[in-house]
Amino acid sequence: MEALKQGSDVLFILLGGIMVLAMHAGFAFLELGTVRKKNQVNALVKILTDFSVSTVMYFVVGYTVAYGTSFFVGAEQLAARNGYDLVKFFFLLTFAAAIPAIISGGIAERARFGPQLFATAALVGFVYPFFEGIAWNQAYGVQGWIKSLTGQEFHDFAGSVVVHAMGGWLALPAVILLGARSNRYRKDGAVSAHPPSNIPFLALGAWILTVGWFGFNVMSAQTIDKISGLVAVNSLMAMVGGTLAALAVGRNDPGFVHNGPLAGLVAICAGSDLVHPLGALAIGAIAGGMFVVMFTLTQNKWKIDDVLGVWPLHGLCGAWGGIAAGIFGAKAFGGLGGVSLGAQVIGTAMGVGWALLAGFVVYGILKKVSTLRLTPEEEYEGADVSIHRIGSTPEREANW
Repeated sequence: MEALKQGSDVLFILLGGIMVLAMHAGFAFLELGTVRKKNQVNALVKILTDFSVSTVMYFVVGYTVAYGTSFFVGAEQLAARNGYDLVKFFFLLTFAAAIPAIISGGIAERARFGPQLFATAALVGFVYPFFEGIAWNQAYGVQGWIKSLTGQEFHDFAGSVVVHAMGGWLALPAVILLGARSNRYRKDGAVSAHPPSNIPFLALGAWILTVGWFGFNVMSAQTIDKISGLVAVNSLMAMVGGTLAALAVGRNDPGFVHNGPLAGLVAICAGSDLVHPLGALAIGAIAGGMFVVMFTLTQNKWKIDDVLGVWPLHGLCGAWGGIAAGIFGAKAFGGLGGVSLGAQVIGTAMGVGWALLAGFVVYGILKKVSTLRLTPEEEYEGADVSIHRIGSTPEREANW
């Protein structure tokens, strides 16, 4: 029976890893459908290469920083318990690799390729796993300190703060240091609109992310005996709430409608194992409306050129999700209890603060020692031709 349990756990978490791996295709197509045609190839290449760099860095150093487990041992030891530790690494790697995938959407269309790969290595190797270890592995005694203050530990079941808020708040300094795309904000105060280049691809990316998210959330149980249908239905309700709120607040705009479910799913990650489905619906609806309002303010009023709106989508909705778990997870709101609003506020603030500081340090250093941004000529040509020397639909075919 123990062998069967071990094998089932390995299969369970492996399937979760595969589902979250598929979400990276969603990141790719969401970005591809949003950026202009001359930057579509770059969007696809960035997601794949960022994932590859993330894999190496998380395997070599990041997983050790977070969990103290090193893979520099014999294969016989690694294969123990049906290789559960290896597939757990695979599953958590797909979370870690979401950090550069999130940032990629914010800095699209004007960032150089090489410096971003260096940033990916630093963020996935050191910055992200440092906070991951605090939240999910009791590292440095921080969770004990929070519990001594509030009576409960900081709770983030599937990463509203650990993954999404971290990614969004890391992206904000990168976007600010890079500056806006050329001619995005003119000297006369006018805002030059860059509408999505391909709504069907944007929608495809959103759907792939939405489907994969059920692996992201449900398989965060990590063993089959802890699986909960509550997590699945709460994810569903938050997705629906985010969609309907974005539809209403965004006045039928398809870009907002397809980002609405993602906003809801970002927000529900933290408390998906605690809240009532109606609470999940409310969490998702608030997140969907928040995304539309804050995306509009960011782009048009504050003139922060965050191309895919990753700061409002992941940064703000992720932070809301961390706090919302402390509200709707309480028994007074139909939740399971065992969570403290104070602990959620402290943990969320720590994650946001660490990401913001690390983002300015990493991208600030890169800006000092390298060139973060494409030249005006390269940006005008587009990242596809400037970096990869081919467009998404080449007009000339080779003659054989």
